[in-house]
Amino acid sequence: MESVGGTLPGPAEVTEIAHQSAAILVGAGRATHDPEVTGRLVTLVDDLGLSTVADLWSGRPARSLPGTLWRLYALREWVQRSPEQASREYAAGIRFTDVAHAVAGIAEPPRPEELQRVADQILTGVFEGDLAVALERASAFCSVVAAGRAELAHDRDHVDPDGASDLTRTALAMLTTGEDLRACARLWRAGDLH
Repeated sequence: MESVGGTLPGPAEVTEIAHQSAAILVGAGRATHDPEVTGRLVTLVDDLGLSTVADLWSGRPARSLPGTLWRLYALREWVQRSPEQASREYAAGIRFTDVAHAVAGIAEPPRPEELQRVADQILTGVFEGDLAVALERASAFCSVVAAGRAELAHDRDHVDPDGASDLTRTALAMLTTGEDLRACARLWRAGDLH
């Protein structure tokens, strides 16, 4: 924009745009009862690209509506692009997270296509159904994957310490994401997720 005489939006404008766009997207999705519209909202990243969504929402706090949407779309994108890895990590975490596995609602064995289906279901729940329940399912999914990554890191520690370290680091990040999503479910129920 600067190269053609325009100006870039300031930090306050960027924040306002992020929050307004998230509120409009969720509001419009929840107001319509058209499965085709809901389907387009679920696959939004497929059309826009993850980087566009990241530019819009990734800089917002995790416990905000745009921050939550960013995490949900990023999680779906990971499962869509790496379903075998997601399935392997999820399967490794099931025995440590019985309750979270039940809340996530993934059939056993957790086949790649099942994880892809549930990732879409979770985002569908944002636009139709109880948004807090969708966030709790996403949180539970993250908890199981985090446990799976930690277990795989433990198994790998002696043969590939660097790989094990990476898995441990990403397990912590996934666990944190799950905690943030659970907190956002509480905020939504209280009417405080903006």
